[in-house]
Amino acid sequence: MHKLKIGKYELNSRLIVGSGKYKDFNTTKTATLASGSELITVAVRRLNITDPTKDNLRDTFKGTNVKFLPNSAGCTTAKDAITTFRLTREATGIDLIKLEVIGDTNKTLYPDVLETIKACEILAKEGFTIMAYTSDDPIMAKRLEDAGAAAIMPLAAPIGSGLGIQNAYNVVFIKDAVGLPVIVDAGIGCASDASYAMELGADGVLTNTAIAQAKDPMMMAEAMKHAVIAGRMSYLAGRIAKRPYATASSPTDGLIGRS
Repeated sequence: MHKLKIGKYELNSRLIVGSGKYKDFNTTKTATLASGSELITVAVRRLNITDPTKDNLRDTFKGTNVKFLPNSAGCTTAKDAITTFRLTREATGIDLIKLEVIGDTNKTLYPDVLETIKACEILAKEGFTIMAYTSDDPIMAKRLEDAGAAAIMPLAAPIGSGLGIQNAYNVVFIKDAVGLPVIVDAGIGCASDASYAMELGADGVLTNTAIAQAKDPMMMAEAMKHAVIAGRMSYLAGRIAKRPYATASSPTDGLIGRS
């Protein structure tokens, strides 16, 4: 299978993982390596870039092939997100980012897509490679593409809900609407959700809670790895058409009583 290309970056794995909700950094690392993911998203505050005396997640992953994808979790305005990423790039040199601007911080954690577009336009002009977290609206997905995003990341369901894909049609509509990689993000609950996303034609899947909060994070991480691969292969292979009635899988010519 071809590599996943996001702007100037190429990834062998189409599974992206998160770093939150684990009991410690070592578990985060072990589960991430089990997933086969080469990209882990992390809230900028968890990088501890301003306090070298604290444990640093970047140090935990030294010697691995896992890259960091800073996100703007907690930002509620375009201005906050822009400032966050400018400081992050200055401190770390990282320019591949996950842009998320949250509109409802109390209940749904749904994105404020208008603020996201504003931030995307400015950050793209400044040379950032932007993976934009958004609603499952194909119109807004297209506007984010026009604003300079390098990948579109529509939610499958509310963050951390584990509800799986709630509107499969919109994943397909977004794929049709944009010429960018589409990474299904938020709401994945189990391996079959990830496989389904890939079978719909998504270019990748991002999941965090489903792995971090599983009874066995390492086993779930490995399950997600295989699910994404299987889903992608199934999509590329091309499923059969759905029919309302049975069709025999064996030929009927030559059966007794038939001429």
